[in-house]
Amino acid sequence: MSEMVLWEIRNGVGHIVLNQPDQGNVISTPMAHALAAVVQQARRTDIGAVLISASGKQFCVGGDIREFVQNREQLPQLIAEILGLLNPTMQTLANLPVPVISAIQGSLGGGGLGLGLCADIVLASNQVFLRGGYSAIGLSPDLGSSYYLSRRAGAARAKYLLMSNRPISAQECLRLGIFDALHEPHELAAQACQLAEELAAGATNSLAHIKKLCDSAHSHDLQQHLQREQQAITDCAIHPNSREGIAAFLEKRQPGFQRN
Repeated sequence: MSEMVLWEIRNGVGHIVLNQPDQGNVISTPMAHALAAVVQQARRTDIGAVLISASGKQFCVGGDIREFVQNREQLPQLIAEILGLLNPTMQTLANLPVPVISAIQGSLGGGGLGLGLCADIVLASNQVFLRGGYSAIGLSPDLGSSYYLSRRAGAARAKYLLMSNRPISAQECLRLGIFDALHEPHELAAQACQLAEELAAGATNSLAHIKKLCDSAHSHDLQQHLQREQQAITDCAIHPNSREGIAAFLEKRQPGFQRN
């Protein structure tokens, strides 16, 4: 697997690490290939959670502007090639039946918004700044950046952030619901690992249903959603994890859940 994106499994958690710190973890064509390969590895592996993080001072600054300049006469073709790899990759991440957590240790912009905000739970350093980046170079969002920003902050706020290209502090991102929790920079990695491992040890069938129900909540009316909830909780009640969870609760001990 390419060193541009690292992949490791620890304590039931699949770790995806963007690893081009000297270049701000830019989304170049080679990075796109590496990330697509790692996400496919995550899809095929028996894990209980995924943690997305990055090395260096920035989480991901977005597209590789130098590559754009070098290919400016064929820019539409270059973008089509990169998104041909990464759009299915983003869909695969969204469809993983396990919790996905992101740990945003540094500033992010452009396509980095999509990579950081696609997670079910977004943790960040309290020193982070978020910036759209697209409008500054005459482009529009990709990798789900406008989708996830709109779902988390609302369409009106997403338009403001993406159109104005103004930097937004971690504290403002937390207030708007773009981030779920902030941590001191030196504590972020440990806190993210702890949460990911706790979720990986949980009742993954229950977490999968929670993820699916919440993601689809705005896709149908209340009556349909109540029916989906009933089917999901019935499926959970049939699973051995429900009996183990109830027994552990009554016996005041930690449950030993099955992963599948």
